[in-house]
Amino acid sequence: DVSGFSPGKVIVSDINPWMLGEGQKRAIKLGLITGESDNEYKANAAAQVAGLEFMEGNAECLPFEDGSVDVYTIAFGLRNVTNTLAALKDAHRLLRPGGRFMCLEFSHVKREPLRSIYDFYSFNVIPALGGAVANDKGSYQYLVESIRKFPKQEELEGMMRESGFKAVTHEDLTGGVVAIHSGFKL
Repeated sequence: DVSGFSPGKVIVSDINPWMLGEGQKRAIKLGLITGESDNEYKANAAAQVAGLEFMEGNAECLPFEDGSVDVYTIAFGLRNVTNTLAALKDAHRLLRPGGRFMCLEFSHVKREPLRSIYDFYSFNVIPALGGAVANDKGSYQYLVESIRKFPKQEELEGMMRESGFKAVTHEDLTGGVVAIHSGFKL
């Protein structure tokens, strides 16, 4: 019984309005949201999920009040912001005390032989597949290069601490191909 249950609100934000539109389409297709009023959608009562709000915004200066969110997550997006430190500081600004920041992002493989195999795959296979399948080798070359330019796991932890986060940790997945970083506003 969920009587009296008040679902929270999830804000989906992206700097690219086209991507936001795609997210809205997927949420509708999955039955997570119904109805439309500008950029606000109502949670599908049958799905019992939080209300979703779609908002265009730059992760370096999101248009939300200080201390207005409990959790801030970003997946495969921090690598694409112009100023990573500014985005981390803004994430910290938005969190309430006790709030948690979590980032899922491509990262850096440290151990051999996986590192050499992954490097070969990244620089040779991914761009070639992007060219063959999507007719867009350049975007996939950018993907590989942006991963390599992104701070290593320990460097990102340091940037999170510099931004004010406490209890900062990371967990490597698939040998470091991807990592989950976590920190709290205390």
